[in-house]
Amino acid sequence: MDIRPIRNDTDHAEALKEIERLWGAPLGTPEGDKLDVLATLVEAYENEHHPVEAADPVEILRFAIEDMGRSQAELAELLGSRSRASEILNRKRHLTLDQIRAISEAWKLPIAALAAPYRLAQDAA
Repeated sequence: MDIRPIRNDTDHAEALKEIERLWGAPLGTPEGDKLDVLATLVEAYENEHHPVEAADPVEILRFAIEDMGRSQAELAELLGSRSRASEILNRKRHLTLDQIRAISEAWKLPIAALAAPYRLAQDAA
């Protein structure tokens, strides 16, 4: 197995090509082991050189509405009113713990992600 550290974007691109070639290799085989090690190296390189900032709760709710087939009307039902849903999506009000629990349970979103701190519209000014 010829595996070396990923030190730059060229090494990263080569590792990704090799991962693509090995994709689907059975676990416990030399190819599967190589895939596992390369995936770990790529993940470490990407976390260090191309970190992805975590989405805030409002962005998560917008993603759920736009990409997961949920609707603002469903959110309003969970929160108790259309105006409350609008206030939260427009960053005029924070989610409460009860609201976070209700959304998490109904939409299967992690409580920790919904409870993360985020700025309200007036905070940004």
